[in-house]
Amino acid sequence: MIARRTLLQSLALAGAAGLLPYSRAALAQSGDQGLIDQSRVAVDNFTRDTNFTDMRRHLANARGVFVVPQLIKGSFIIGGEGGSGVLLARNSGQWSQPAIYTMGAGSIGLQIGGEVSEVMLLLMSARAVDAILRNEFKLGADASVAAGPVGAGIEASTTTNLGADILSYARTKGLAVGFSVEGAVITARHGRNETYYGRSVHPRDILYNNAVANNGTGELRQALQQAELR
Repeated sequence: MIARRTLLQSLALAGAAGLLPYSRAALAQSGDQGLIDQSRVAVDNFTRDTNFTDMRRHLANARGVFVVPQLIKGSFIIGGEGGSGVLLARNSGQWSQPAIYTMGAGSIGLQIGGEVSEVMLLLMSARAVDAILRNEFKLGADASVAAGPVGAGIEASTTTNLGADILSYARTKGLAVGFSVEGAVITARHGRNETYYGRSVHPRDILYNNAVANNGTGELRQALQQAELR
């Protein structure tokens, strides 16, 4: 009887261990779906905010968009910023499936408090999208110009390695000194893309080759389409 109980317990543990990787994968996919859903909310927030009518007009002509639903910046004197986001491209007149990226930067300056912002980078040429797909991408600092309504946290920069405009819009939810996306690095998260789409795939294949799809992206893509102001 004892031997049988031990055998059953061993089989149960083995079964649980076998299911564990799938549970972790499911949890990871669920978390990435949360990023997709939060990105859709961020797009909706930009759409409803009358300060960003200019952004909506530019979106109608953009070749790509990078949405970060929560870019977090904070600390005193030494600060950093970072957040996960999604990159989409206009493909045959429609917004593509999103690829998961992160945007991060560090800075030293006079900063007090913390700040959470929703960020949208509008990529106004195919070259801009291609540059992000090819390399770890760093937003240039030396060609920055003011853009958009004053006080809405809007900044535009022309990257030095592209020669093409990237328009950056931010909705600030907190209070901090010196918020900027200048110098931010955008990096593909290949592991998270693999988990979300079920197989290993390069972001280029996600955006342009229709290699994978996930039904959970539909609302985000529709929100971008509806946000365009022509």
